[in-house]
Amino acid sequence: MLQPSNTKYRKAFRGRMKGTASTGNELSSGDFGLQSVTRSWVNSRQIEAARKALVREMKRKGKLWIRVFPHKPYSKKPAEVRMGKGKGSVEGYVAVVKPGRVMFEIGGVDEAIAVEALRKASQKLPVLTRIISRQG
Repeated sequence: MLQPSNTKYRKAFRGRMKGTASTGNELSSGDFGLQSVTRSWVNSRQIEAARKALVREMKRKGKLWIRVFPHKPYSKKPAEVRMGKGKGSVEGYVAVVKPGRVMFEIGGVDEAIAVEALRKASQKLPVLTRIISRQG
């Protein structure tokens, strides 16, 4: 699973996800990409599931770029624990995905394979997505 090797602070505030992605909202390396339309936290398991779906559909041809990384720790208190007694322990790490963020890019495969691979990967993610390409 993806997670940062070290962080400045162990626990983070939840924060807000308002606005659209100002960086990472255009294709940089690949020919086709998966761009988010809605906002959500995407955890490392979901990123890994989408990566596996992409690689399996591409049949080891082409190249894949993962453009999101789960930096943000999220905490959770155990079940049936009373309120108070501080913040819960870190449960995992998430990537904050805003509308417009390009999450995956692929190149070196033809359009039919790329579209099908990205469609299967989008089913593994908690955000609504659209497939974008360099042509338009």
